[in-house]
Amino acid sequence: MAYWLMKSEPGAWSWEDQLRDGVAEWDGVRNHQAANNMKAMVPGDRVFFYHSVDEKRIVGIVEVVKTYYPDPSDPSGRFGMVDVKAVKPMVRPVTLAEIKAEPRLENLALVRQSRLSVLPVAPEEWALICAMGETEA
Repeated sequence: MAYWLMKSEPGAWSWEDQLRDGVAEWDGVRNHQAANNMKAMVPGDRVFFYHSVDEKRIVGIVEVVKTYYPDPSDPSGRFGMVDVKAVKPMVRPVTLAEIKAEPRLENLALVRQSRLSVLPVAPEEWALICAMGETEA
């Protein structure tokens, strides 16, 4: 199993939307590196659901349930999407400020590549962030 982080603007797609729909497409990604990260995802991979913009915090965990396939909203046909299902909310959301303040997370892609919307998370980073969020990994 691999671990990831996916960012969403809460005004466009929020954790509450994900909970309501259960399984949903993660579409609209138009960055090649983020798309390549999505191409590497397999069913069963776990993903932190990150609210970007004003909130800047990890609010939940989703699981990949369908591998990369064409995104019909992309007229160029170059980009795709994956399907994810809600697993559980973070007991305590973990903010970007908390992540940046934790020395053991200094190499986390979220810190090093802050503009990227789909990022890998190392197993030890995943475990630490879950502990910070008081959420069982």
